[in-house]
Amino acid sequence: MKCFWILWVTLFSVSAQDIENILVHSNSLFSASVYKEMLTLTEENFLVSPFSAQVILALAQLGAKNETAEELRISLQLPEHNKIEEGFKNLLSNFAAHEQFYSLSTANKVYIQKDFPIKNEFRTIATNYFNSATENIDFAKKTDASKIINEWVERQTENKIRDLITPEMLSANTALILVNAIYFQAKWLTQFFATATSKNNFFLKAGKTVEVDIMNEDATLYKYFDNVELDAKFLEMPFRDKEASMTFVLPNEVDGLKKLEHQINKVFEPQNFEYYFVNVSIPKFKIESTVDFKTILQNLGVKKAFTDGAADFSGISDRALVISDVLQKTFIDVSEQGVEAAASTEIRFLTYSGRAEPTKSFHADHPFIYFIKVRGVILFAGRVTMPTY
Repeated sequence: MKCFWILWVTLFSVSAQDIENILVHSNSLFSASVYKEMLTLTEENFLVSPFSAQVILALAQLGAKNETAEELRISLQLPEHNKIEEGFKNLLSNFAAHEQFYSLSTANKVYIQKDFPIKNEFRTIATNYFNSATENIDFAKKTDASKIINEWVERQTENKIRDLITPEMLSANTALILVNAIYFQAKWLTQFFATATSKNNFFLKAGKTVEVDIMNEDATLYKYFDNVELDAKFLEMPFRDKEASMTFVLPNEVDGLKKLEHQINKVFEPQNFEYYFVNVSIPKFKIESTVDFKTILQNLGVKKAFTDGAADFSGISDRALVISDVLQKTFIDVSEQGVEAAASTEIRFLTYSGRAEPTKSFHADHPFIYFIKVRGVILFAGRVTMPTY
């Protein structure tokens, strides 16, 4: 039985926009499912890219058949349509069309064991709909193969994700590796002044505190919402392209994160934002995570794809295939300039023609949730329980 790795971006008469809306909704549902599973894996800071996982797993799902395909479809929250690949093509193309405002790379790559037969239909789907290149490789040469894959990932992520694959992960049975690499860099529409960053206490569990770098900004116009039902404040901070933003969700209680996370589906839903002048205090932070998506998917009901004799990936090859592992590595850097941003002294201010309400305060001095959206799609999501930079 050959195995492969996934590592880590009917529609009848519906329009392209309808397809995109369907995928945005499924992405929100999948993001919530993944976040809930992350709670069982760690109590610390984490970062996960639901979109990266969803893209590459959707490609695998299109090569699956029967119950294997259905289990993947349900876990990914994908609709029962036979043209969903068109939606991913439109979404990825729309991301690329806005790259003058931010840097977003959602590259896919299919590595195939040399001489292993892959169906032309799957190659076509990978290339035409997921913009995925294919490359033949000799997995028996473990060190060389892992180096080739890692160097590609490093190039796609500006060297932020390193050593995704180790030689020990490969074996004589490795036939196929699907890789998605996602990289996002953007500057805040209104940047923080570095001179306003100060040392302040951040509250941890059991009343403990730690001193961290807090970025501060006074009376700046942002989208803000005080969600009474969730007992939490929402702050949406736009990047230079207003279709890209980062949302911070702060429980009103210092120890309220756990309660808030139990309602993560509602956290990821659209909020009733209004414009306010907001006094903002948010810690600088960097997070690197390695996520075992195999465990997450198994908990979400994907069984056959990982089981010898049961997995059906006959849309990829007539030879038997089974998924051995699904791994994702992520990195984020939030600073005064933006997210994974280069230093700049240029300051741009948001103009707004409507009426702004009185000043609000958003002081993130205790654990919170964050997520980054582009065109409504959740690219990254995570939490900060102890900021480190």
